[in-house]
Amino acid sequence: MRRLAITLLLLTLTAVPANASPGLDLDRATIPELQLRMDRGKLSAVELTGRYLARIRAIDGKLNSVIILDPTATDQARASDRRRRAGQLRGPLDGIPILLKDNVDTRGLQTTAGSRALLGTPPKKDAFQVQRLRAAGAVILGKANLSEWANFRAAKPTSGWSGVGGQTNNPYAPDHNPCGSSSGSAAAVAASLAQVAIGSETDGSVVCPAGMTGVVGHKPTLGLVSRTGVVPISAEQDTTGPISRHVVDSAITLAVIQGRDPADAATKAIPADHPQRYRLSTDSLKGARIGLWRLPVLGPEVDRLMTEAAASLKTRGAQVVEIEMPYQQRITELEFPALLTEFHRDIDKYLATRDGPRDLRALIEYNRNDPLERTCFAGQELFEMALAAPGPTDPGYLAGRRELTDLAKRSIDETMARHRLDAIAAPTNPPAWKTNCATGDNDIIPSSTPAAVAGYPDVTVPAGFVGPLPVGISFMAGRWADGDVLSLAYAFEQATHARKPPALP
Repeated sequence: MRRLAITLLLLTLTAVPANASPGLDLDRATIPELQLRMDRGKLSAVELTGRYLARIRAIDGKLNSVIILDPTATDQARASDRRRRAGQLRGPLDGIPILLKDNVDTRGLQTTAGSRALLGTPPKKDAFQVQRLRAAGAVILGKANLSEWANFRAAKPTSGWSGVGGQTNNPYAPDHNPCGSSSGSAAAVAASLAQVAIGSETDGSVVCPAGMTGVVGHKPTLGLVSRTGVVPISAEQDTTGPISRHVVDSAITLAVIQGRDPADAATKAIPADHPQRYRLSTDSLKGARIGLWRLPVLGPEVDRLMTEAAASLKTRGAQVVEIEMPYQQRITELEFPALLTEFHRDIDKYLATRDGPRDLRALIEYNRNDPLERTCFAGQELFEMALAAPGPTDPGYLAGRRELTDLAKRSIDETMARHRLDAIAAPTNPPAWKTNCATGDNDIIPSSTPAAVAGYPDVTVPAGFVGPLPVGISFMAGRWADGDVLSLAYAFEQATHARKPPALP
């Protein structure tokens, strides 16, 4: 019934023929190029939105990346066109179609975190960042599928699967996994079903799906983007960020959604001089010192790509230093127990704002009574462990979290200081594994952990392929260095042009 309802909705939305706006290649077009076309009268927001809606209708049956479309999308685009004619544009996102991960609250449109427990009454108001997107004139196309509860339900989940949305497939190999949990956001962008999508990350859930589907993903500094109205795992690590096909589009989107929110204390720490716009330069690698963390555990083919990436960095004038990151084993030991406590605390707060189960205990009971929530994997072991975890005032938890965050920050700060680095680069992901509900994920994504736990920025950009499967390279640096890593990623992107679109219509 869900797929039928979406199909009917798709058929009722206004779309233009796929051959409209001749010469427009959605995969290659950047936001500045689209804005230039619209300024010159060669494209309208309605036409652009229609192109994306038409692609979703034609292609997403193979990918299953979009949970629901916003029936007002075309009306939003018409309003943008009116503003353009009146000379009252709100900024570089005006008229640009964007998908939101379905754990970001949208007033009047369902937000489920992939769980049937949250179907029904939509949130009462938009998430803070959605308010910023609307104020900037962006067209909200709809919601992207995700790993249910952002992959924090079962001990052995299958990334990209949710009880509401089913299984999202990798555009480069549909029987392979898109990684989690921003799987629908990344797959949709890779397939040119939206110009940009918003993802969320606690540890790896923006950068891994982006890397595994051959696109750009930016996990911002913790506190740069408000989490108000986002289904949580941990306030100590959660953030949201843009996923796009081009670094420039991620930079533009991040500049719009960032900012102080009185309801999110972490945003109060944004420095007064933090850039409101990001300057990207193809020369940013000249003279830069980049630490290369190879991570041979990801296999020889990934290591080969890192050797090629190092050569590209050197060609653009960077110095590349081979490094190892300290404290990783201890960070791994401490992270999971801390997240259990934080999830119980934070999900109870969020559920209290929604209709449906009002706390974690009620959510566990809901899943036990809904067989459709167990069609791919039955377990909810992480829910049950979180329910039994020490409370947020427990001395053992507090000591563990302090040590965990301290070691993660030191792992980056000390490495950068010791080697006089401007950034650390590492492989983002292994090649995608085959999706299998019976066995669950086969994921090894250790490169995301230091920045995720420290709350530091991490941006991934395509590095190449292992066979048909994309692999990304991540650039990390210290707190608030989002502009620096974006510019380094941009220079690498422009030097290599490693991304190739998937073989889709």
